[in-house]
Amino acid sequence: MKPEPNSNPAQFLIDGLQYCVWTREVFEQMRRGGVDAVHATVSYHGNFRDAARDLACWNRLFESNADLILHGRRGQDVATAKESGRAAIFLGLQNPSPIEDDIGLVEILHALGIRFMQITYNNQSLLASGYTETEDSGLTRMGKEAVREMNRVGMAVDLSHCGERSALEAAEASERPVAVTHANPRWWHPSPRNLSDDLMKAVCATGGILGFSLYPLHVPEGSGCPLSSFAEMVARCAETLGAEHLGIGSDLCQGRPDGTLRWMREGRWKKPLAERGGGDDSLPEMPSWFRDNRDFGNIAAALAGVGFSSGEVGAIMGGNWKRFFDESFEPRK
Repeated sequence: MKPEPNSNPAQFLIDGLQYCVWTREVFEQMRRGGVDAVHATVSYHGNFRDAARDLACWNRLFESNADLILHGRRGQDVATAKESGRAAIFLGLQNPSPIEDDIGLVEILHALGIRFMQITYNNQSLLASGYTETEDSGLTRMGKEAVREMNRVGMAVDLSHCGERSALEAAEASERPVAVTHANPRWWHPSPRNLSDDLMKAVCATGGILGFSLYPLHVPEGSGCPLSSFAEMVARCAETLGAEHLGIGSDLCQGRPDGTLRWMREGRWKKPLAERGGGDDSLPEMPSWFRDNRDFGNIAAALAGVGFSSGEVGAIMGGNWKRFFDESFEPRK
């Protein structure tokens, strides 16, 4: 069934992906920007124990900032957060390494509060091939089992950073809507991390959602990308894919120090960049029209400026993500 756009433009404001240095200041900026929910990355690399340690840090953040944020576990928590003047934080993994080689850890991580998991982060994982691999071998046998288990327990399948074949096979295997939480069309910017038309259509065919990224390496002109260009890209995608499948996944990495980009890309599997000589490992500046969570209003205004109705603006700015949360996070009986 084709989902309907949210008819209330002011109902919810949701960001499909952020990875910040999580401080009270960031949470205060969320509230000043009217942000009702954010999908926040817990882990990029590491095993189950590493993820558990990161979750313990998040538990302390929820405790010490309970007046500003709450731990989102189901779609209705977005409304609960909004009604109480807070933001719901939905936690996710950008790499399946925390499930190690044990399918049972999918359910354990869901019980601990994880609601998204990418099936690979750039490289070959036990589940699928990343977009940086020379050969994309597709969804593995364990990958098929993991997608099935994620569908069962209520953990969203995130295809960001996947190779094309792996992503297409995962979308076909999933019985629930899938997401690409932070990427853009490759026709708009030729970054290999961006998406082909075929992959975008496959995601939408599941009833899923595309979170468009503001990260400078995924947009034309980098940090100088015009807001008008971003809004026009979204409008063109709405014409071919439907506004009901579109959202924002800003990929905001606010406050991260130099070295973060290297660590994100290389984890522990590669020798440090300094040993190989050269290279810039600093994160690029975000576009001037989106410095942090206070700037979402700029995007909403630009979408209205390229002809989206108020209902469509509301859908893209959060209504579609809310629907996706409602459909994705409850366990199946």
